[in-house]
Amino acid sequence: MNCLVVAATAIEVRPFLDLLGDQSMSAKIPATDVLISGIGLTATTYSLSRQLRIKRPDLVIQAGVGGCFDPSIPLGSVLAVKQEAIADQSVIELNQLRTLFDLQLVPQDQYPYQKGWLVNKSEVLKKTRLKKVKGISVNEITTSKQKVRFYQETFQPVVESMEGAALHYVCLMEKIPFIQLRAVSNYIAERNKQNWNMKESIGNLNQALIKLLASL
Repeated sequence: MNCLVVAATAIEVRPFLDLLGDQSMSAKIPATDVLISGIGLTATTYSLSRQLRIKRPDLVIQAGVGGCFDPSIPLGSVLAVKQEAIADQSVIELNQLRTLFDLQLVPQDQYPYQKGWLVNKSEVLKKTRLKKVKGISVNEITTSKQKVRFYQETFQPVVESMEGAALHYVCLMEKIPFIQLRAVSNYIAERNKQNWNMKESIGNLNQALIKLLASL
């Protein structure tokens, strides 16, 4: 088996990168390549698509931190995203958020979408013991209470990132198994970074990544 680990920034997978050169560590996991895609949907789509043309892996794992809509989930928790939507690919009309599917610009079941969602049905996701949640991806990090309300009413998401939907879209189109791991670093609309927990989130994320790879 050959795996590809994708992260928006090297910081998010630094502990894993530090261990990857250790021969004892390498012996415990499948052959693994790492792609630092860059931040955002556009950069991730391009970088991942280009990498898949160079070498087609058996499994793609995206590892990153993200914001959380659910304050009952502790900071530092690692979640697996089962389905994704691009939340800000939409318009506000009459104080309601309407997606491209609501506007009938795109059929909601046009592949790779399923009722407007990019759904991961891979066996790897089914087997993981991590909590499986809905995620949304955005081009603009959500900071306003109004947008929080719009997104919660429309998508009922648990996590938000800037890259997740790109992973789901590309891998579904290419028919490559994948899984998205997302560690909760902050709560949505919380802009006081003193309340964020990046260190523990990154540590827990990398532990979950290594455990997943070792289980394959």
